[in-house]
Amino acid sequence: MTEFRELLKTTKNWLFGHKLRALILALVLVFTAPWPARAQILSPCCAMLVAGLSSIQSALTKVVGGGLNQILGVDKAMQQFQQAVVWPQNLINQARNLVGVLQGNYNQIQNLMHIPVNSATLPISQQLEQVLLSRNPNQIGQTSGAYTALYGPVPAPTAASPQVLNMVDMTDAAAQAAMKRAIEIDALADLELQAASQLNQSIQTAAPGSAPIIEAQADAWLIRANAYTQSATADLMRLRAIDLANASADIKMGATNTTSLRQALANLMQHQ
Repeated sequence: MTEFRELLKTTKNWLFGHKLRALILALVLVFTAPWPARAQILSPCCAMLVAGLSSIQSALTKVVGGGLNQILGVDKAMQQFQQAVVWPQNLINQARNLVGVLQGNYNQIQNLMHIPVNSATLPISQQLEQVLLSRNPNQIGQTSGAYTALYGPVPAPTAASPQVLNMVDMTDAAAQAAMKRAIEIDALADLELQAASQLNQSIQTAAPGSAPIIEAQADAWLIRANAYTQSATADLMRLRAIDLANASADIKMGATNTTSLRQALANLMQHQ
């Protein structure tokens, strides 16, 4: 308090001693002090700015906003058309239910394909039958041994004529090739059933937009299946060709044997 009183006293003495300076300082403070703004009076720049913003808002609302509303209306109409006509939810559910039914049919077909049909009763024939019905391509290498054990090897060169040896060898080769190809086709059939089952499950849970992709995959597998069917048909045609060739060879050998017999009889008659 003492210090504050001394400060006031010093200030008072300075003001009385410097009256002119104190008056000038007071005038400076009065003229430089901030005055409150008068908000009621708008400048021309502010009025022009407000008018410009109002016109921009009007243009956005009426012109741009109207166009956007029309676009939104078209989008909603397209969406309703797709939901009601192109991809109706009830038909999608029906298709998925149908896929579930087909999946059950696929499972039944796959179970039927694996029902045992072994019928051989003797050890040697059972061995060949087991290889042929294995549906395992890794068993193809054992086909020739099992076939030879059951049907016997090609006769020795001194046991038959060259024609007979060639026919036996070709017949055995065609039969073994057909058996090996049958194992391959069984394995391919299993793979096709698995692929069909996977495609069926994918269709059951797929979105409508992904249907073309799954359809393309199914078409590719259909082409493969047709190729396998044509391969099996070619094997059947080869076997049929071998049968016809054997029948023709039998006729030719019979004709040759008849000619040889006639020549032998003629020679015998001449010697008598």
